Amino acid sequence: MLRALAALLIGANLLFFAWARGWLDPAVPPPQHGQREPARLAAQIQPETIRIVTPQAASAAAASVACVEAGPFNDADAASAEQALIATGLPGDLWKRRDQAQPSVWLVYIGRFPDGASMRSRADALQKLRVPYETLEAPPELAPGLVLSRHDSREDAERGLAAISTKGVKTARAVALPPPPPQHWLRVARADATLQARLADAALPGGTRFHRCAR
Repeated sequence: MLRALAALLIGANLLFFAWARGWLDPAVPPPQHGQREPARLAAQIQPETIRIVTPQAASAAAASVACVEAGPFNDADAASAEQALIATGLPGDLWKRRDQAQPSVWLVYIGRFPDGASMRSRADALQKLRVPYETLEAPPELAPGLVLSRHDSREDAERGLAAISTKGVKTARAVALPPPPPQHWLRVARADATLQARLADAALPGGTRFHRCAR
């Protein structure tokens, strides 16, 4: 009985030894050996590209990555700018177009006059009242006309109108100019030093250059 048990233990140890050495692979996979396991080394992706750098170098590399944008462009120039970036070999998904509507401008205004003589007569009257003005030659639905002040909102224009009426001007009114067309920017959210150099080579309309994002 003891001989059979001893033989069983010896046989088990021999099998364990063979398994641990990998002699039973591939029928029975060998045990894992921590960081020395060959499969882990083989699974690495481009290990030659890994570099060890100092904390200072890492901070400098991170600081060189920035959001940059070029603009503003009108509709036609924005399309030309995109084509210029593609011409440099940069993929179209690298940047995004940022559109911004332009705010309307409100006027304290007199007009529209039927002819130049009528406008000059009214301008003479304003001069006598010592009220400054400028002539308006566009858009056609308001020109020719006289602009007494410009404002960013209707409320400001109404206050300007109330102030000018105290000087004896009774025919002025608050009107809005037609909204200007939107402006466009091309933005690259994260550009490292190499990418920024490539963007600098792009021939953008009007000689526009990429710069740090305003916001």
